[in-house]
Amino acid sequence: MSDKKADVLVWGPMHASLTAGLNRDFNVHNLWEIKDLDAWVAEHGAKVRGVVTSGVFGTDNALLERLPNLEVVNSFGVGYDANDTDYLARRGIKLSNTPDVLNNAVAETALALMLCVSRRISEAERFVRAGKWTSGKFPLGNDLCGKTCGIVGLGKIGKTIAKRAAGFDMNIAYYRRGQAYADVSYTHYGDLQELARASDYLVVIVPGGPETERLINRDVLKALGSRSFLINVARGSVVDEQALVGALLEGDIGGAGLDVFEDEPNVPAELMKLDNVVLTPHIGSGTFETRQAMADLVFANVSQYFEDSSLVTPVQL
Repeated sequence: MSDKKADVLVWGPMHASLTAGLNRDFNVHNLWEIKDLDAWVAEHGAKVRGVVTSGVFGTDNALLERLPNLEVVNSFGVGYDANDTDYLARRGIKLSNTPDVLNNAVAETALALMLCVSRRISEAERFVRAGKWTSGKFPLGNDLCGKTCGIVGLGKIGKTIAKRAAGFDMNIAYYRRGQAYADVSYTHYGDLQELARASDYLVVIVPGGPETERLINRDVLKALGSRSFLINVARGSVVDEQALVGALLEGDIGGAGLDVFEDEPNVPAELMKLDNVVLTPHIGSGTFETRQAMADLVFANVSQYFEDSSLVTPVQL
């Protein structure tokens, strides 16, 4: 039986079409608009059965504790590390995310960063805009063709990145602890430092969370070497940011393309000054088409849950 007027708490501003659909079909409470949280919890907390959030906003256990009848959290984004999955599992609260629909966009972002840092596109544009072309030639960049793209995290997005990189005639290798994937022909490394040594471009696309925190550390960066580049389209937490700053300043690596950072939107001042670093504001999935598909999938998850208690794209807790 349809339960279209369930009470749903929305953690932060969402995509316009998702907002419209939620407001039409559910009793929506916008967290950022609540002036007196204690008064709101007293009146509405026990009625809230669903939360809509994102990989940016996440959730806060202290507030979830005050929602005794919460059944489901629906997150906008493929990453869900901003939610305490152990806590959700203990309470029996279901979780959904938006996998697959953003694979192409994130892969394109990774390739864009690779091209940009290799061919020095951002630096070259600054060179032209500053009027320097009339007085000198711009320095040379690097080819992608024939180089090795090492991928840290060969999930669905990682495989899409590999496919795109292969289109540039790059050699593909990947890191996975233990055995190689049986259905993958790319070169496997069970040791991350060995992959870094073999890579001209080390692309990071693992999930965030405690298991991958600072996976890319000083030793990995040293192994990558002075003519190779780090590309991060995963989570800022996966890279030891201070070690990365040190590696760049000391010339231990050739450069970096970074879409994510440890303390977004704050970016270390040292990175701002470096021409061999390309910085983008977490735009991995930032296309009109992809964000619409993500919004549609979140809405489908919310709607289906309150129709039959199932989710289109559940996260296994």
